[in-house]
Amino acid sequence: MNLSLPIPELEEKTEEEIATNKPWKVIVLNDPVNLMNYVVMVFRKVFGYNETKATKHMMEVHELGKSVLWVGEREQAESYMYQLQRWKLQTVLEQDD
Repeated sequence: MNLSLPIPELEEKTEEEIATNKPWKVIVLNDPVNLMNYVVMVFRKVFGYNETKATKHMMEVHELGKSVLWVGEREQAESYMYQLQRWKLQTVLEQDD
């Protein structure tokens, strides 16, 4: 009687699967159109940030040209990107290193 259990085969992940599992960054870029208080309001509405955190990110966008607002799974990152774009903020996604 053989009581040994079969050894499951290890799944090999493709480069694409590995790449999609890496976190994604939601980045807002500076633009000459939107007012600072408007950008703060959008960050508060979309991310639920308090006034201080929203203002910090707005100042990064203003002074550095961009700010990373959120890092995580791609599907949620895309959702945030689309929401920010609907508010007319220039937003891009980048894969985290």
